[in-house]
Amino acid sequence: MMRNSLSAALAIISLAFPSAADPPPLEPVDETIEALLAQQDTNHDSLITTADQGSRLFFLNSHGKKPFLVEGTYRLGNLLQQLGAARREGKRQIQVTSAEIFLNPAQHVSFMIREYYWNWLTRTVDAKGLSRIVDDPKLAGAPARVYVPFGDAEAWKYYSTIASENPSLHVEAIRLPETVTPEFARSLNSAPGILALALVGDDSGALSGEPFVVPGGRFNEMYGWDSYFIALGLLADGRTDLARSMVDNFVYQIEHYGKILNANRTYYLTRSQPPFLTSMALAVYEKLPRTGESRSWLERAVRAAIREYETVWTAEPHLTPTGLSRYFGSGLGVPPEVEPGHFAPIIRPLAAAKGLTEAEFEKRYIAGMLSSPELDESLKHDRAMRESGHDTCYRLIGRAADLNTVALNALLYKYESDLASIIEQEFGGSITLASGDFSPDQLWKKRAQTRRELMMKLMWDEQRALFFDYDFVHAKRLDDVSATTFYPLWAGMMNREEGQRLARAALALLEEPGGIVAGTEESRGRLGAGRPPRQWDYPFGWAPHQMIAWRALVRCGLEEDARRIAYRWIYMIAMNAARSNGAIVEKYDVVARSIEASAEYGNVGSRFKLVPDGGFGWTNASYQVAWSYVSDADRESLGRLIPPEWVFGASRESQSPE
Repeated sequence: MMRNSLSAALAIISLAFPSAADPPPLEPVDETIEALLAQQDTNHDSLITTADQGSRLFFLNSHGKKPFLVEGTYRLGNLLQQLGAARREGKRQIQVTSAEIFLNPAQHVSFMIREYYWNWLTRTVDAKGLSRIVDDPKLAGAPARVYVPFGDAEAWKYYSTIASENPSLHVEAIRLPETVTPEFARSLNSAPGILALALVGDDSGALSGEPFVVPGGRFNEMYGWDSYFIALGLLADGRTDLARSMVDNFVYQIEHYGKILNANRTYYLTRSQPPFLTSMALAVYEKLPRTGESRSWLERAVRAAIREYETVWTAEPHLTPTGLSRYFGSGLGVPPEVEPGHFAPIIRPLAAAKGLTEAEFEKRYIAGMLSSPELDESLKHDRAMRESGHDTCYRLIGRAADLNTVALNALLYKYESDLASIIEQEFGGSITLASGDFSPDQLWKKRAQTRRELMMKLMWDEQRALFFDYDFVHAKRLDDVSATTFYPLWAGMMNREEGQRLARAALALLEEPGGIVAGTEESRGRLGAGRPPRQWDYPFGWAPHQMIAWRALVRCGLEEDARRIAYRWIYMIAMNAARSNGAIVEKYDVVARSIEASAEYGNVGSRFKLVPDGGFGWTNASYQVAWSYVSDADRESLGRLIPPEWVFGASRESQSPE
């Protein structure tokens, strides 16, 4: 009989590990890793997964006083992760602990995120953190450059000093001009670099960078909308100071770069991402003690959000004739961050028409030696799609800049209603801006009401009970079903009855075995040689859509639906982690409940050795947040539902100790 119960696990632990009075001996990290891989890693990928063959038995500390057995793919993978984490942190010997090896799979994922991954994904742009940031594969041997905003004299002095006093870093500090034009931003593509973020002084006056969490181990920059969802995970794990620092970095970006950047690299200077600042600041503020200092902190964040709202999202080129907003990156040329060949289907016929190779056409286009209105139009929409964060999907390809999207306008409604509430409750009904103007709560209430009316008129399909993006150029509503239909409900725009209609209609189309899918198969359309899979389309699911949907369902009183969707998501993550050496990835195939979700850029987080390199930021966060939605019975069942052979070994059933 299979034994997955807590009592059986404790009994196995008591047999395998010495008692507290006789603590386990120190294990040599490198030697044990090599022995473990030699015996168990039969496909030589430096992992222990269900793809490996042979016995799933390993005797740990066979030269010590009390050797003990570790069995099963899942437990051996946990052992390898514990050893890999020790090596990563510079330890040469460790006491292998039962707490990490014998946790049930669902708990083990949470443990790794809380104890290791947040720290591994944390970066700072300062003297201490630059060595990690400049050691970046995106630099490809180029000099490391830190670009400093024109108006921050303190930062300019700080980074100039680092560059001159630390020649081994090979860092160059460069000051940006007072005005950054699209033309200037494009000129930096030949000399890319990291953009400075906020600095903070300690009691002695020494400066250091405000820390932030990157999406995944291969990233070294702070991303826009990723950071909101990451912050929710940090707050769930009690990391309030780190979440607060991320808000401070966003405020700094608005004050010095004019917007929250897609990410703090030079090629993102002309592009923002979905606006979540008020939601992020409120989530942090709820965890802070109510003091004058915390209120002043919130006030600065509110002023920054108002500036962003008025100068970015409700100004040209983002404001459209409908009164609603659109995504629109104001850059020029080919986005330098795309993978090679991404635009080949567009460039190939244009190059052929001019008798050029694709490479020569692209080279001349980038250099400004030839013009192409067709390519200009395609890239305009591509930049808008990348600003939306949904890069890429067929819902937006070739038309993103022509759309009032549901997601963006629901987020702006959330800004308007958040600002109305904050100003009314925290600042007596009005807040004074840097310009000296007053911003009353009634103004924001009116703006929210106006936006709601416009969205209901242009985007709401009463018959289908769903929201759809609106093409303001052709004056028509699209019919692509997307997970973004949950955004207005999440933002508080719907009453309970309206919300339940929307939720049930959306779940009927978007709920899959692993959670909420990004869009329906019908909306995506047929794939083929000229129409490859896109990562924000069916059958893929992403953490932000899950977290938006859970909150939306709770808002309209459908707590059981939220519980079910959250359970499906974290079960899928735990199941895949158990079979794949702990892998936590950026996206999942939620139809097949698989990490085999390669599209466009692959699947970040699926390639590593020994131990995941921090998992993936918003997936980590979604996992930690999901525990507040699932029931006690769900928590108990999550461990039992992992196939027993992954836990105990395929060669025999696990037996309780004699």
